[in-house]
Amino acid sequence: MNEPAAVDHQNSGSLPSPLLPPILTSLPILILYPHSRCNCRCLMCDIWKVTTAEELTAEALAAHLDDIRELRVEWVVFSGGEPLMHSDLFRLTRLLKSAGVRMTILTTGLLLAQNAGSIAESVDDVIVSLDGPSAVHDRIRRVPGSFAQLEAGIGALRQVRAGYPVSARCTVQRENHLELRRVVGTARQLGLDSISLLAADLTSTAFNRPVGWSTEQQGRVGLGVAEVEALETEVEALLREFRDEIASGFLREDEAKLRRLISHFRAHLGLEEPRAPRCNAPWVSAVVESDGTVRPCFFHAPLGNVSKGGLREVVNGPAAIEFRRKLDIAANEICRRCVCSLFRPAEGL
Repeated sequence: MNEPAAVDHQNSGSLPSPLLPPILTSLPILILYPHSRCNCRCLMCDIWKVTTAEELTAEALAAHLDDIRELRVEWVVFSGGEPLMHSDLFRLTRLLKSAGVRMTILTTGLLLAQNAGSIAESVDDVIVSLDGPSAVHDRIRRVPGSFAQLEAGIGALRQVRAGYPVSARCTVQRENHLELRRVVGTARQLGLDSISLLAADLTSTAFNRPVGWSTEQQGRVGLGVAEVEALETEVEALLREFRDEIASGFLREDEAKLRRLISHFRAHLGLEEPRAPRCNAPWVSAVVESDGTVRPCFFHAPLGNVSKGGLREVVNGPAAIEFRRKLDIAANEICRRCVCSLFRPAEGL
Protein backbone atom coordinates (compact mmCIF):
# COMPACT_ATOMS: atom_id res chain seq x y z
CA MET A 1 0.00 0.00 0.00
CA ASN A 2 2.27 2.61 -1.25
CA GLU A 3 2.06 5.68 -3.38
CA PRO A 4 4.84 6.86 -5.71
CA ALA A 5 7.70 8.65 -4.05
CA ALA A 6 9.54 11.56 -5.68
CA VAL A 7 6.45 13.72 -6.01
CA ASP A 8 5.75 16.96 -4.22
CA HIS A 9 4.10 16.00 -0.93
CA GLN A 10 2.53 19.17 0.38
CA ASN A 11 1.11 19.73 3.83
CA SER A 12 -2.19 21.38 3.03
CA GLY A 13 -4.00 23.77 0.72
CA SER A 14 -5.72 21.61 -1.88
CA LEU A 15 -6.63 23.18 -5.19
CA PRO A 16 -10.33 23.85 -5.78
CA SER A 17 -11.50 21.59 -8.60
CA PRO A 18 -13.33 24.34 -10.55
CA LEU A 19 -9.88 25.70 -11.49
CA LEU A 20 -8.82 22.36 -12.99
CA PRO A 21 -9.86 21.06 -16.41
CA PRO A 22 -12.23 18.07 -16.38
CA ILE A 23 -10.74 16.61 -19.59
CA LEU A 24 -7.19 15.26 -19.42
CA THR A 25 -4.80 15.99 -22.26
CA SER A 26 -1.95 14.19 -20.53
CA LEU A 27 -1.52 11.61 -17.78
CA PRO A 28 2.05 11.87 -16.46
CA ILE A 29 1.78 9.05 -13.90
CA LEU A 30 0.15 5.66 -14.38
CA ILE A 31 0.00 3.19 -11.48
CA LEU A 32 -0.42 -0.43 -12.56
CA TYR A 33 -1.31 -3.44 -10.42
CA PRO A 34 0.25 -6.27 -12.44
CA HIS A 35 -0.70 -8.93 -9.86
CA SER A 36 -3.59 -9.11 -7.41
CA ARG A 37 -1.97 -11.03 -4.54
CA CYS A 38 0.78 -10.32 -2.01
CA ASN A 39 3.43 -12.41 -0.25
CA CYS A 40 3.18 -10.61 3.11
CA ARG A 41 0.36 -10.68 5.67
CA CYS A 42 0.54 -7.14 7.04
CA LEU A 43 -2.06 -6.15 9.61
CA MET A 44 -2.54 -2.72 8.01
CA CYS A 45 -3.46 -4.17 4.59
CA ASP A 46 -5.93 -6.80 3.39
CA ILE A 47 -4.50 -7.51 -0.07
CA TRP A 48 -2.98 -10.74 1.23
CA LYS A 49 -6.49 -12.04 1.85
CA VAL A 50 -7.15 -12.19 -1.91
CA THR A 51 -7.50 -15.88 -2.80
CA THR A 52 -7.63 -15.69 -6.61
CA ALA A 53 -4.62 -14.60 -8.65
CA GLU A 54 -5.30 -12.10 -11.41
CA GLU A 55 -2.63 -10.67 -13.67
CA LEU A 56 -2.32 -7.82 -16.10
CA THR A 57 -1.29 -9.73 -19.21
CA ALA A 58 1.28 -8.55 -21.71
CA GLU A 59 -1.38 -8.76 -24.42
CA ALA A 60 -3.70 -6.46 -22.45
CA LEU A 61 -0.91 -3.97 -21.81
CA ALA A 62 0.16 -4.03 -25.48
CA ALA A 63 -3.41 -3.15 -26.46
CA HIS A 64 -3.12 0.04 -24.38
CA LEU A 65 0.30 1.19 -25.55
CA ASP A 66 -1.16 3.61 -28.09
CA ASP A 67 -3.26 5.22 -25.36
CA ILE A 68 -0.21 5.38 -23.08
CA ARG A 69 1.67 7.23 -25.82
CA GLU A 70 -1.29 9.49 -26.67
CA LEU A 71 -1.72 10.40 -22.99
CA ARG A 72 2.04 11.06 -22.77
CA VAL A 73 2.53 8.83 -19.77
CA GLU A 74 6.01 9.52 -18.38
CA TRP A 75 6.15 7.26 -15.35
CA VAL A 76 4.64 3.85 -14.65
CA VAL A 77 4.63 2.64 -11.06
CA PHE A 78 4.06 -1.08 -10.52
CA SER A 79 2.09 -1.50 -7.31
CA GLY A 80 -0.47 -3.96 -6.10
CA GLY A 81 -0.34 -6.67 -4.71
CA GLU A 82 3.26 -7.71 -5.11
CA PRO A 83 4.39 -6.92 -8.68
CA LEU A 84 7.23 -9.46 -8.57
CA MET A 85 4.69 -12.30 -8.13
CA HIS A 86 3.66 -11.71 -11.76
CA SER A 87 4.47 -14.68 -14.00
CA ASP A 88 6.22 -12.54 -16.63
CA LEU A 89 6.62 -9.02 -15.26
CA PHE A 90 9.63 -8.22 -17.39
CA ARG A 91 7.67 -8.75 -20.57
CA LEU A 92 5.55 -5.85 -19.34
CA THR A 93 8.62 -3.73 -18.60
CA ARG A 94 10.01 -4.39 -22.09
CA LEU A 95 6.76 -3.18 -23.63
CA LEU A 96 6.80 0.00 -21.57
CA LYS A 97 10.48 0.55 -22.24
CA SER A 98 9.67 0.58 -25.94
CA ALA A 99 7.31 3.48 -25.18
CA GLY A 100 10.08 5.42 -23.41
CA VAL A 101 8.40 5.26 -20.00
CA ARG A 102 10.21 5.51 -16.67
CA MET A 103 9.38 2.56 -14.39
CA THR A 104 9.34 2.04 -10.62
CA ILE A 105 8.48 -1.11 -8.66
CA LEU A 106 6.85 -0.88 -5.23
CA THR A 107 7.68 -4.14 -3.49
CA THR A 108 7.78 -6.02 -0.20
CA GLY A 109 11.36 -6.94 -1.12
CA LEU A 110 10.93 -10.68 -0.63
CA LEU A 111 11.56 -11.48 -4.30
CA LEU A 112 14.23 -8.89 -5.06
CA ALA A 113 17.23 -11.21 -4.89
CA GLN A 114 15.97 -13.75 -7.44
CA ASN A 115 14.90 -10.96 -9.83
CA ALA A 116 17.83 -8.59 -9.30
CA GLY A 117 19.31 -8.94 -12.77
CA SER A 118 16.05 -8.31 -14.62
CA ILE A 119 15.11 -5.43 -12.35
CA ALA A 120 18.47 -3.69 -12.74
CA GLU A 121 18.28 -4.12 -16.51
CA SER A 122 14.75 -2.91 -17.18
CA VAL A 123 13.39 -0.94 -14.18
CA ASP A 124 14.59 2.53 -13.22
CA ASP A 125 14.24 2.28 -9.45
CA VAL A 126 12.67 0.32 -6.61
CA ILE A 127 10.72 1.42 -3.53
CA VAL A 128 10.63 -1.16 -0.74
CA SER A 129 8.34 -1.42 2.27
CA LEU A 130 10.30 -0.99 5.50
CA ASP A 131 8.41 -1.19 8.78
CA GLY A 132 11.28 -0.92 11.25
CA PRO A 133 14.39 -2.74 12.39
CA SER A 134 14.51 -6.49 11.84
CA ALA A 135 12.24 -7.77 14.63
CA VAL A 136 9.65 -5.01 14.19
CA HIS A 137 9.61 -5.42 10.42
CA ASP A 138 9.10 -9.19 10.63
CA ARG A 139 6.36 -8.80 13.23
CA ILE A 140 4.41 -6.35 11.07
CA ARG A 141 4.95 -8.27 7.82
CA ARG A 142 4.03 -11.52 9.60
CA VAL A 143 6.56 -13.38 7.46
CA PRO A 144 9.52 -14.81 9.40
CA GLY A 145 12.83 -13.68 7.94
CA SER A 146 11.27 -10.98 5.76
CA PHE A 147 13.80 -8.36 6.86
CA ALA A 148 16.70 -10.67 6.01
CA GLN A 149 15.20 -11.31 2.56
CA LEU A 150 14.74 -7.57 2.02
CA GLU A 151 18.35 -6.87 3.02
CA ALA A 152 19.63 -9.64 0.75
CA GLY A 153 17.56 -8.32 -2.13
CA ILE A 154 18.93 -4.81 -1.82
CA GLY A 155 22.45 -6.25 -1.72
CA ALA A 156 21.77 -8.38 -4.81
CA LEU A 157 20.55 -5.34 -6.77
CA ARG A 158 23.62 -3.33 -5.83
CA GLN A 159 25.87 -6.26 -6.73
CA VAL A 160 24.34 -6.43 -10.20
CA ARG A 161 24.48 -2.66 -10.60
CA ALA A 162 26.43 -0.52 -8.18
CA GLY A 163 24.42 2.45 -6.97
CA TYR A 164 21.09 1.10 -8.22
CA PRO A 165 18.46 3.43 -6.70
CA VAL A 166 16.43 1.87 -3.88
CA SER A 167 14.30 3.91 -1.50
CA ALA A 168 11.78 2.95 1.17
CA ARG A 169 8.36 3.79 2.48
CA CYS A 170 7.31 3.08 6.07
CA THR A 171 3.65 2.90 7.08
CA VAL A 172 3.29 4.34 10.59
CA GLN A 173 0.85 2.47 12.82
CA ARG A 174 0.39 1.09 16.33
CA GLU A 175 3.15 -1.53 15.98
CA ASN A 176 5.92 0.91 15.02
CA HIS A 177 4.85 4.40 16.12
CA LEU A 178 7.65 4.48 18.72
CA GLU A 179 10.26 3.28 16.21
CA LEU A 180 10.51 6.17 13.75
CA ARG A 181 14.10 7.07 14.63
CA ARG A 182 15.09 3.42 14.40
CA VAL A 183 13.31 3.17 11.04
CA VAL A 184 15.40 6.01 9.64
CA GLY A 185 18.54 4.51 11.15
CA THR A 186 17.70 1.13 9.63
CA ALA A 187 17.25 2.75 6.22
CA ARG A 188 20.76 4.19 6.60
CA GLN A 189 22.08 0.77 7.64
CA LEU A 190 20.56 -0.83 4.55
CA GLY A 191 22.21 1.75 2.31
CA LEU A 192 18.94 3.10 0.97
CA ASP A 193 18.76 6.37 -0.96
CA SER A 194 15.83 7.78 1.00
CA ILE A 195 12.89 6.91 3.20
CA SER A 196 9.39 8.32 3.49
CA LEU A 197 6.94 7.98 6.38
CA LEU A 198 3.23 7.51 5.68
CA ALA A 199 0.41 7.17 8.21
CA ALA A 200 -1.68 4.01 8.02
CA ASP A 201 -4.95 4.35 6.14
CA LEU A 202 -7.74 3.47 8.58
CA THR A 203 -11.01 4.43 6.91
CA SER A 204 -10.96 3.91 3.14
CA THR A 205 -12.12 0.94 1.09
CA ALA A 206 -8.74 0.64 -0.65
CA PHE A 207 -6.37 -2.33 -0.41
CA ASN A 208 -9.03 -5.06 -0.64
CA ARG A 209 -11.34 -3.56 1.97
CA PRO A 210 -14.56 -3.22 -0.05
CA VAL A 211 -16.71 -2.35 2.99
CA GLY A 212 -13.99 -0.68 5.05
CA TRP A 213 -12.64 -1.74 8.40
CA SER A 214 -14.60 -2.37 11.55
CA THR A 215 -14.01 -0.13 14.55
CA GLU A 216 -12.14 -3.04 16.16
CA GLN A 217 -9.75 -3.40 13.23
CA GLN A 218 -9.19 0.36 13.06
CA GLY A 219 -8.27 0.22 16.75
CA ARG A 220 -5.72 -2.55 16.17
CA VAL A 221 -3.85 -0.47 13.59
CA GLY A 222 -4.60 3.09 14.72
CA LEU A 223 -3.45 4.89 17.85
CA GLY A 224 -5.21 5.70 21.09
CA VAL A 225 -4.88 9.03 22.88
CA ALA A 226 -1.82 7.99 24.91
CA GLU A 227 -0.18 6.54 21.82
CA VAL A 228 -0.74 9.72 19.83
CA GLU A 229 1.02 11.61 22.61
CA ALA A 230 3.87 9.10 22.43
CA LEU A 231 4.01 9.52 18.65
CA GLU A 232 4.28 13.29 19.09
CA THR A 233 7.24 12.79 21.43
CA GLU A 234 8.87 10.45 18.91
CA VAL A 235 8.32 12.88 16.02
CA GLU A 236 9.84 15.76 17.99
CA ALA A 237 12.87 13.59 18.81
CA LEU A 238 13.14 12.64 15.15
CA LEU A 239 13.12 16.31 14.16
CA ARG A 240 15.94 17.06 16.62
CA GLU A 241 18.13 14.06 15.93
CA PHE A 242 17.78 13.74 12.17
CA ARG A 243 18.04 17.37 11.04
CA ASP A 244 20.72 16.51 8.50
CA GLU A 245 18.66 13.68 7.00
CA ILE A 246 15.67 16.00 6.65
CA ALA A 247 17.78 18.79 5.14
CA SER A 248 19.41 16.43 2.64
CA GLY A 249 16.13 14.82 1.59
CA PHE A 250 17.15 11.38 2.81
CA LEU A 251 14.09 11.64 5.06
CA ARG A 252 11.65 12.90 2.47
CA GLU A 253 9.20 14.61 4.83
CA ASP A 254 9.94 18.04 6.23
CA GLU A 255 8.85 19.26 9.66
CA ALA A 256 5.29 20.10 8.65
CA LYS A 257 4.76 16.78 6.89
CA LEU A 258 6.13 14.79 9.82
CA ARG A 259 3.78 16.59 12.17
CA ARG A 260 0.95 15.73 9.80
CA LEU A 261 1.40 12.12 10.94
CA ILE A 262 0.26 13.23 14.40
CA SER A 263 -2.66 15.20 12.98
CA HIS A 264 -3.87 12.18 11.03
CA PHE A 265 -4.22 10.02 14.12
CA ARG A 266 -5.60 12.90 16.21
CA ALA A 267 -8.28 13.52 13.59
CA HIS A 268 -9.20 9.84 13.59
CA LEU A 269 -9.85 10.12 17.34
CA GLY A 270 -11.95 13.25 16.86
CA LEU A 271 -9.37 15.46 18.58
CA GLU A 272 -9.07 17.79 15.59
CA GLU A 273 -10.70 18.29 12.23
CA PRO A 274 -9.28 16.20 9.37
CA ARG A 275 -7.66 18.30 6.66
CA ALA A 276 -7.01 17.29 3.07
CA PRO A 277 -3.45 17.52 1.77
CA ARG A 278 -2.58 19.46 -1.33
CA CYS A 279 -3.25 16.99 -4.13
CA ASN A 280 -4.08 16.86 -7.81
CA ALA A 281 -3.77 13.09 -8.30
CA PRO A 282 -7.03 12.72 -10.28
CA TRP A 283 -5.71 15.20 -12.85
CA VAL A 284 -2.17 13.82 -13.26
CA SER A 285 -2.47 10.10 -12.56
CA ALA A 286 -4.65 7.02 -12.65
CA VAL A 287 -4.59 3.58 -11.05
CA VAL A 288 -5.26 0.48 -13.18
CA GLU A 289 -5.85 -2.68 -11.15
CA SER A 290 -5.02 -6.21 -12.29
CA ASP A 291 -8.61 -6.83 -13.47
CA GLY A 292 -8.63 -3.61 -15.52
CA THR A 293 -10.50 -1.46 -12.98
CA VAL A 294 -9.49 2.20 -13.26
CA ARG A 295 -9.49 4.55 -10.29
CA PRO A 296 -8.52 8.23 -10.08
CA CYS A 297 -6.26 7.37 -7.11
CA PHE A 298 -5.88 4.52 -4.61
CA PHE A 299 -8.84 5.62 -2.50
CA HIS A 300 -11.70 6.87 -4.67
CA ALA A 301 -14.31 4.71 -6.40
CA PRO A 302 -13.66 3.19 -9.85
CA LEU A 303 -14.24 5.22 -12.99
CA GLY A 304 -14.56 2.25 -15.35
CA ASN A 305 -12.63 -0.71 -16.70
CA VAL A 306 -10.11 -0.80 -19.53
CA SER A 307 -11.42 -4.22 -20.59
CA LYS A 308 -14.57 -2.42 -21.72
CA GLY A 309 -12.78 0.46 -23.43
CA GLY A 310 -9.35 1.95 -23.86
CA LEU A 311 -7.48 3.85 -21.18
CA ARG A 312 -8.19 7.17 -22.84
CA GLU A 313 -11.87 6.28 -23.09
CA VAL A 314 -12.06 5.56 -19.36
CA VAL A 315 -10.03 8.50 -18.00
CA ASN A 316 -11.94 10.91 -20.23
CA GLY A 317 -15.27 9.11 -20.09
CA PRO A 318 -18.46 10.65 -18.65
CA ALA A 319 -17.93 9.17 -15.17
CA ALA A 320 -14.34 10.44 -14.96
CA ILE A 321 -15.17 13.90 -16.26
CA GLU A 322 -18.10 14.25 -13.85
CA PHE A 323 -15.95 13.03 -10.94
CA ARG A 324 -13.21 15.61 -11.61
CA ARG A 325 -15.73 18.36 -12.29
CA LYS A 326 -17.41 17.85 -8.91
CA LEU A 327 -14.42 16.94 -6.75
CA ASP A 328 -13.64 19.52 -4.09
CA ILE A 329 -10.56 18.05 -2.44
CA ALA A 330 -10.70 20.32 0.59
CA ALA A 331 -14.28 19.28 1.39
CA ASN A 332 -14.37 15.67 0.21
CA GLU A 333 -14.46 13.22 3.15
CA ILE A 334 -12.19 10.68 1.48
CA CYS A 335 -9.64 13.39 0.65
CA ARG A 336 -9.85 14.92 4.12
CA ARG A 337 -8.81 11.62 5.69
CA CYS A 338 -6.32 10.68 3.00
CA VAL A 339 -2.86 9.54 4.10
CA CYS A 340 -1.26 10.36 0.75
CA SER A 341 -0.87 13.32 -1.49
CA LEU A 342 0.35 13.56 -5.01
CA PHE A 343 0.84 17.05 -6.32
CA ARG A 344 2.53 17.54 -9.63
CA PRO A 345 2.21 20.49 -11.99
CA ALA A 346 0.68 19.18 -15.20
CA GLU A 347 0.27 20.60 -18.66
CA GLY A 348 -2.79 22.77 -18.82
CA LEU A 349 -3.27 23.08 -15.06
